[in-house]
Amino acid sequence: MDNIRIAVNGVSFNETAEIYKPHADPFTGPITHLAPWNFAVLATLMFVVTSLSLFENFTVMLATYKFKQLRQPLNYIIVNLSVADFLVSLTGGTISFLTNAKGYFFLGNWACILEGFAVTYFGIVALWSLAVLSFERFFVICRPLGNVRLRGKHAAMGLLFVWTFSFIWTIPPVFGWCSYTVSKIGTTCEPNWYSNNISNHAYIITFFVTCFIMPLGVIIYCYGKLLQKLRKVSHGRLGNAKKPERQVTRMVVVMIVAFMVGWTPYAAFSIIVTACPTIYLDPRIAAAPAFFSKTAAVYNPVIYVFMNKQFRKCLIQLFTGKPAPENMNATSERLGMTGESCTGGEMSAIAARIPVCGNTQPKNEEASPSKCSSFVQLPIPENKVCPM
Repeated sequence: MDNIRIAVNGVSFNETAEIYKPHADPFTGPITHLAPWNFAVLATLMFVVTSLSLFENFTVMLATYKFKQLRQPLNYIIVNLSVADFLVSLTGGTISFLTNAKGYFFLGNWACILEGFAVTYFGIVALWSLAVLSFERFFVICRPLGNVRLRGKHAAMGLLFVWTFSFIWTIPPVFGWCSYTVSKIGTTCEPNWYSNNISNHAYIITFFVTCFIMPLGVIIYCYGKLLQKLRKVSHGRLGNAKKPERQVTRMVVVMIVAFMVGWTPYAAFSIIVTACPTIYLDPRIAAAPAFFSKTAAVYNPVIYVFMNKQFRKCLIQLFTGKPAPENMNATSERLGMTGESCTGGEMSAIAARIPVCGNTQPKNEEASPSKCSSFVQLPIPENKVCPM
């Protein structure tokens, strides 16, 4: 059969057989049928992504360390997200750059397991941080528990949950339930999506549900309820809150879209490969979702931190050595009712003005202003309210 030479789309049978033939040991050499420029492109991509991510997330951590007003309960999970993204880039990004620059996973099996676990663990920590962040915003704005406020102990419990829950579902492959193995392109490591073992399939399905479906469900539910609450408030006595509502709506849409864009391709890829482990995919196509998900470490700080007014003020002061312009401070004194595309002032101000006298509002809100109107005209300086 190998001696038959039939040209199909300009490729002889012998060439096709060579392409589909399993490649050599990825720990000893590169895939033979991929040109070196493919790995050079991936190495360049990982260098840019890793450098940007390390700089952005380190800046967030440095600003939080320098400015005491940023160390507030609502900011704990934002800083935690930056820590997780920083560690993803420090471990996975750095190793991926080195291995792609070399063309194969020259660091050996132990480094493969380390990279697979570290990237998966810190990536899921970041993923669940986004979910907990959405729940905290829902908790502050919608106040499901009435007058109960988010405090340091609540934020700390959220952090403990994120790191513990993520560890529970990423450590099993290290001890034999599934495994961390080299990807098809041979320069990164990931959970073994290609296994035919039923036990491994059970892990992959469980991992998919707990580390993608669940956080996505939390994000959609919490932000959906938050938008519903803001619409209700803007149509009531706070009718002039239209502009902040639109800004927060855009922010929420951006957050959900960013989550979906960053993680859906990788989740879809893992499910397809788990369902059809014998499917053939070009190594470059198979590697694309994993590399693309690592870019989340770059745009997460932009969306969740740099769009935050209070963080922006501190970053300006950090880099310039001068306080933020007076017009930025003035906007926070006007209950966040500005045209800026930011999230902190608007959400904090709206939260401060939503009545908290009970879980249900009177049927005729305008007829009973005395019960819940004490917060309506109260200006809330942003440096007194931690940003969202």
